[in-house]
Amino acid sequence: MTQATLTATQADRLLRKIRHGAKALGFADVGVSNIDLSQAEQRLLDWLGKGFHGSMSYMQHHGVKRTRPEKLVPDTLSVLSLRMDYLPEGMDTAISVLNTPDLAYVSRYALGRDYHKLIRKRLAQLAQIIQQELETCEYRVFTDSAPVMEKPIASKAGLGWVGKHSNILNREAGSWFFLGEIYLNFKLPESPAVEGHCGECTACIDVCPTRAIVEPYVVDASLCISYLTIENSGDIPLDLRKSMGNRIYGCDDCQLFCPWNRFASIAQQDDFKSRHALDSSRLNELFSWDEATFLKRFEGSPIRRIGYQSWLRNIAVALGNAPRTEQHLQALLARQDHPDERVRSHIRWAIEEQTAAC
Repeated sequence: MTQATLTATQADRLLRKIRHGAKALGFADVGVSNIDLSQAEQRLLDWLGKGFHGSMSYMQHHGVKRTRPEKLVPDTLSVLSLRMDYLPEGMDTAISVLNTPDLAYVSRYALGRDYHKLIRKRLAQLAQIIQQELETCEYRVFTDSAPVMEKPIASKAGLGWVGKHSNILNREAGSWFFLGEIYLNFKLPESPAVEGHCGECTACIDVCPTRAIVEPYVVDASLCISYLTIENSGDIPLDLRKSMGNRIYGCDDCQLFCPWNRFASIAQQDDFKSRHALDSSRLNELFSWDEATFLKRFEGSPIRRIGYQSWLRNIAVALGNAPRTEQHLQALLARQDHPDERVRSHIRWAIEEQTAAC
């Protein structure tokens, strides 16, 4: 990109246009960050040094491009951070599923269509609006799709503060939202940062099933159920399986029990609403799917990327944790000869759990 220059009047006028355009495109908020992420860079290095990234080796790649926007996209001078709410229904529904152990719990963000394409398209549309106002505008858009420090940028852009669970919290919206960024080749007035309001609350730390929040604001990803069921392609550690309960894809506990999420809004985008009754499906039913069904049902879903074997692995653990019934045991026995050894080993564990008290 080539850097562009705006007068203060031009920048203010353009920012008003951006806010109007963002709202029209379905974004709930937008803010502006500068490109100084030096504090976040040091925190990232400390986190990586402790091995809290687990097997996510990509977190160590790209050098300083992750924490220095101008290295990832040369001539970047400002970053727009935008949020889009995704909660598909009230939190009572989610808690009800968690408390019904023969139902499958899927992280709320994954109940609908994959957010990446939708948000990236809207970001590009907003960037085109900017270009119409400023011909010298050059940009790149991102949404969880490149080495970008989304949460530190959102915090600097005033969208909220980093909570003790490491998610961004907003006083009016809680934390149920996606983030997207637009790197720009000109400066805009920076948004004021927001003070943190977690206070003495430790609800997220106390409720974490695997104690993955090892200290306020620090998450050991290798202990997190979201990591274990999504990013982790190997075996789920034996000492963590019981803590997973019926969570087969991700975990929302730190958000479900955060007091600030009393103010969360239901998503306005139909794409984020639950598909295929995933918000109320029984473990047995999902475990019976063959690979063709898995691929067909999850077209356009973020769940598809973990693959069929990890899907079965996760459900097998949940069935091992489910009430001991003949139906659950027979579902596991029917797949005990699965060709994938990783799947078989988790099924064997689940069968042992189902027969332990029989």
